[in-house]
Amino acid sequence: MNNKQQLEEIEIRLLLDGVYEVCGYDFRSYALASIKRRIHKCLVDEHLETITDLQKKVLHDKAAMKRFLNTLTISVTDMFRDPAFFLIFRQQVVPWLKTYPFIRIWVAGCATGEEVYSISILLQEEGLNKVKIYATDVNEDVLTKAREGIYPISKMKEYTANYQKAGGISSFSEYYVAKYDHAIFNKSLQEHIVWAHHNLVTDASFNEFHLILCRNVMIYFNQQLHGQVHKLLYDSLIPLGILCLGTKESIRFTPYQDCYEAVDEKQKIYKKVK
Repeated sequence: MNNKQQLEEIEIRLLLDGVYEVCGYDFRSYALASIKRRIHKCLVDEHLETITDLQKKVLHDKAAMKRFLNTLTISVTDMFRDPAFFLIFRQQVVPWLKTYPFIRIWVAGCATGEEVYSISILLQEEGLNKVKIYATDVNEDVLTKAREGIYPISKMKEYTANYQKAGGISSFSEYYVAKYDHAIFNKSLQEHIVWAHHNLVTDASFNEFHLILCRNVMIYFNQQLHGQVHKLLYDSLIPLGILCLGTKESIRFTPYQDCYEAVDEKQKIYKKVK
């Protein structure tokens, strides 16, 4: 590592320390490569030359801090993303869920809510009504968008194709109303959803769940934080509870890899057995 890289990493560490001290958001254990990309995007967006300049601005300007946090926390998601996952979920997980009189589900890192609505649609189609879905994210702005349930109409063709590949049994258009250039999803889909702020890095477990979906969230974490978050997820699952991860994530090389057995290894669906 050359001197310029060393200085940049010192600047990043000081910036993240400052953000944590000021507002409690802890990005210090995020994967360095991911953090660097997002910080450099912030530099471009804020028309700044150095990370030290960025630190000064975000610590003294609330609007700049909000923009910075949004850049670091907003993740991209889609409805029925990875349709093969939802198909296997419908075939392998739903029958198990039906053996319980009431189901608690946690969608951790729900972003703008597309995955939450996808799960809600799927459960509704499978007749699972005695359910509570806790949808959480660290970013209040994306939670606001998720609560609204309004998405670009231009995405509906893609979402319809995903839904059909995921084993959907109705017409996808039944779940939303088209208005101008937006699709407004039915309020009935939110009847069983609780939207809430939760930080996987700093907050504790808040319930016991039959099912946890934490997909495409931990790809931004370093190994130490992986272990910390996996402990939180493990502690939050009932015995024989189901954990769903993203396609690029795994329980391998974590302290809890022997505590699960695969329901479907390819789709990263695991059952807690220890």
